[in-house]
Amino acid sequence: MAHLHEKHMLEAIHLATKGMDGNHGGPFGAVVARGNEIIGRGYNSVLSQNDPTAHAEIVAIRNAAQKLQNPWLEGCDLYTSCEPCPMCLATALWARIQNVYYAANRHDAAEIGFDDAQFYEELMVQPAMRMLKIEQMGEEYRGLARDVMLRWKTETAGRHY
Repeated sequence: MAHLHEKHMLEAIHLATKGMDGNHGGPFGAVVARGNEIIGRGYNSVLSQNDPTAHAEIVAIRNAAQKLQNPWLEGCDLYTSCEPCPMCLATALWARIQNVYYAANRHDAAEIGFDDAQFYEELMVQPAMRMLKIEQMGEEYRGLARDVMLRWKTETAGRHY
């Protein structure tokens, strides 16, 4: 298994280099693998895509989900050249990734200007105290939104996604 981990991690680091050399974004790469097979690849494409969500991990997860034609990646592992930020970690959780393996850590990233400590801290703050205003609108809108949700539950027999 160690050889397999090494192979996948080296591919993630290769993708980090490829993305950086192509001026796509930051120096980050990731792969989604199921056993020996790599089913998704990605490098940071924030700049080339003008997409703040185009982190390497998310690109790789999107790529794997498209390849498998399934948004749930149970039984798959994520290998990433750097510890996932909160957004990428949440995406791995939503995708039902089995394990995450990373090389450099968040402190290494912070040393080169990619400091996401503020985001980790923000998640611990009560919503009313966050730097980003988050406000629930009135009951009328809540009711309308809930109607859509209840229709979803009825029409999909309550499947969870």
